[in-house]
Amino acid sequence: MRSAKISRETRETSIEIELNIDGRGEADIDTGIGFFDHMLASFAKHSGFDLNISANGDFEVDEHHLIEDTGIVLGQVIDKALDDKSGIARYGDAHIPMDESLADVALDLGGRSYLVLYADFETQRVGNFSTQMVRHFFESLTQSANMTLHASIYGYNDHHKIEALFKAFAHSMKRAVVVEGEDVRSTKGMI
Repeated sequence: MRSAKISRETRETSIEIELNIDGRGEADIDTGIGFFDHMLASFAKHSGFDLNISANGDFEVDEHHLIEDTGIVLGQVIDKALDDKSGIARYGDAHIPMDESLADVALDLGGRSYLVLYADFETQRVGNFSTQMVRHFFESLTQSANMTLHASIYGYNDHHKIEALFKAFAHSMKRAVVVEGEDVRSTKGMI
């Protein structure tokens, strides 16, 4: 069973995430940010990962610290659950439409963190979620997961664009973690 659980507590946030990569796409998400919960539940459903997240933060400041720290811990728990990454496909990509929006994602679980994201938003917020935090969430996640992620989204409805991005990320992850053998997919012999 490829699973992990990590907790992180700071003066700003308290985050606990449990992940089962070989799950059924079940989610129990509570961050206090409705749209963010919806995106994380969508990620779980479309990746097939079971995902439990309990997160509290300093909302009297804003949602920045909670979203950032959730990205950090989610990246850590993905990295831990995949262990040495033996046998996995390593690469994944997806093109996901949602009405007028389209998200393209390609990723590599090869041990190097890098984010390239092309995304423009029409509004500052979707519900109580700042659209500015999309990039920061994925920066935090890719860095702590040791993952390279290239993504682009277009459209005019910010809800659709962000949701298509999370779904494309989910389908890319689903493909990248498929077990195809026993060896590590690297000429170095390790990731």
